[in-house]
Amino acid sequence: MSDALHPASAPPPPAARRGPLTLRTLAAVLGGYVFCWGLMALGTAGWHALGMAFKDAEQLAHMLGLLAYVAVFLWAFAARRAGMVWGVLAGGGAAMLGLAWLIQRQALA
Repeated sequence: MSDALHPASAPPPPAARRGPLTLRTLAAVLGGYVFCWGLMALGTAGWHALGMAFKDAEQLAHMLGLLAYVAVFLWAFAARRAGMVWGVLAGGGAAMLGLAWLIQRQALA
């Protein structure tokens, strides 16, 4: 039988494909930003607390943050579930920011 007779086998219209792609793109850009911001804050605070000079810790954390941003940006499109991507990037970023805040608070006390 021909595919024209079976509407279920037809590809979805372009508007239906745009929604998930937009969510993935937002997760990659915004979620990746939050995740890397948390990673850089945690790296800077952690390495400085362990005795590294602040500027050295900051530069190292920013270099690793840039590499991590590329990695999580690509992972956001490769992962199977968009909800998991949002959870890992936003939740992980928030957790790292909270931990960095606690380390900085201990260092200043």
